[in-house]
Amino acid sequence: MRRTEYDAGQAAKRLKVPAAAFRWARHTGLIPAPDVSSSRWSRAAVEALDADAIRAAMPTPPIGGGAAADRIAEALGTPNRTIHGEKANVTAFVVRRFVDRGLLVDLSANPDGTLHHPGQVAEVCRREDLAGLVAADTPLGPEQAAARLRVRRADWDHMVRLGWVRSPQSIEVRFGTSRAGAVDVALYTTASVDAVVPAHPEVDWEQLRTVEKGRRSPLVSLRPEPAPVPA
Repeated sequence: MRRTEYDAGQAAKRLKVPAAAFRWARHTGLIPAPDVSSSRWSRAAVEALDADAIRAAMPTPPIGGGAAADRIAEALGTPNRTIHGEKANVTAFVVRRFVDRGLLVDLSANPDGTLHHPGQVAEVCRREDLAGLVAADTPLGPEQAAARLRVRRADWDHMVRLGWVRSPQSIEVRFGTSRAGAVDVALYTTASVDAVVPAHPEVDWEQLRTVEKGRRSPLVSLRPEPAPVPA
């Protein structure tokens, strides 16, 4: 039976173009909005598309988030090292935050990784504010975030409970070689951590930073603000 409608993957297969190239063409407007539903095109709409133009819009294969991070690091003059165990200067976490900011488009359908147009990555690498963007999106773990604010980890945990800062991503950290000892550790952007203090002038930050270990946190009695009611 002939297919009468197509999702993005099926349309790309029908046109014999890479799925990532199809998604990029959709992002740039080369491919019109779906005409059957929010994610499906009719057979006539797919057959009217120019496969050669779609391929030309993305002449080289997409690159993964790790490769994009490497190129950004190179552009900053701080290349990521390949030595085992050495921390990268720019990570895929930063690349995902660039996607959140709308600076990069994720062309992957895989939630565990991202794919990017090499040309768009090159454009980002030429930005004059690249260093500041990377610094703002650099990941901090809970201990690092608490240290950056010069508060105890317990106080930081209360800030998370109160919804003052949210983690866009977590990583699995293993203790030993067994997955039984693995835990998920939340990561926060440097910019979101830095925004906590100016966003909450009602807190006596100097007092909070002098609370001794083992003492009750001044934040313990606070309650999260209710979520806004949708209009």
